[in-house]
Amino acid sequence: MTSIRLTAEDRNALLDHYRRDPDPQVRLRAHILLLLADGYSWATITAVLFTSPDTIARWKGRFARGGVEEVLGRLRGRKRSAAWAWAAVVVAWVLTCRPAAFGFARSRWSCEAVAVLLRDDYAVPASRETVRRWLRQAGLVWRRPRPALRPKDPDRQARLEALRELLRGLPEDETAVFTDEVDVNLNPKVGPMWMRWGEQAVVETPGTNEKRYLAGSIHWRTGRVILTEGRPKEGRSAALFCRHLDDLRRAFRHYRVVHVVCDNARTHKPERSKVVREYLAQWGHRVVLHYLPTYAPECNPIERVWWRLHEAVTRNHRCASMEELLQLTFDWLQLRRYFRVDCSVYEDHN
Repeated sequence: MTSIRLTAEDRNALLDHYRRDPDPQVRLRAHILLLLADGYSWATITAVLFTSPDTIARWKGRFARGGVEEVLGRLRGRKRSAAWAWAAVVVAWVLTCRPAAFGFARSRWSCEAVAVLLRDDYAVPASRETVRRWLRQAGLVWRRPRPALRPKDPDRQARLEALRELLRGLPEDETAVFTDEVDVNLNPKVGPMWMRWGEQAVVETPGTNEKRYLAGSIHWRTGRVILTEGRPKEGRSAALFCRHLDDLRRAFRHYRVVHVVCDNARTHKPERSKVVREYLAQWGHRVVLHYLPTYAPECNPIERVWWRLHEAVTRNHRCASMEELLQLTFDWLQLRRYFRVDCSVYEDHN
């Protein structure tokens, strides 16, 4: 007998699994039994479902011995080994523990390290490919993590509230800017770009890097960006910061006071830099410094300008000299002199 007979209950159960079961193998079994019950020949079933007569015979035989439950309830594939019980433990190790806690001189887990730990310390025979399969089945992927600054300023809320109060109550003859420095490198930052499938594009680098720092500020009210070029080999210095303060005084000379909000770098602090201290002794009546919470670049709107600068100019650039790169940078800023001041920390108070 090449066909089978189904009760109404069995047919409904098979139809339900054929339509809704997430396992494609279960759907195939249900489909085979439904076609057999409808009288289709084995040749037709093998041609339509791209299966083999042996598969049809296997599931027809199991249905004859145990009914629908025998076909749909049996797990497919090889029986799992006893080591499978360690899968959840391995996932917990990878997510919550460091290799150093188990005596490894490593900063991150590898599948091979987990396999060695299982074999040597727990006598569990699991290969690195088995470990990789466990991690993937648990939904883990191997990707680059997002860097985040761990230390937090205990005075963060107080400092932010003081800055909000400052921005809320600025008189007409006073203004505020957010200031920071950015480094421009002759060795380009490498980022995604369009290329032909299977052909990786090449970004040529000079090999010997050259770096130049730029000091910049974004005007709180208009989004205008003021830029000061650093000197060769100057670095992020207090002298560059003070020259930038001079540029701010000239750019906003129609304001009586310019409030400069910056980070806590030592080159910005009068108590840490004699150059800054002497500058404020002369110009402190026109330039007032305010400081962001420590480890809080997200509170400085100029950081968005630097991100856009890298995306538009420095990433994958092909400039042969620092002069060419700086010219491209200033040309871009000349075209985009005004930027939107978009920072969730302050936007409700702008």
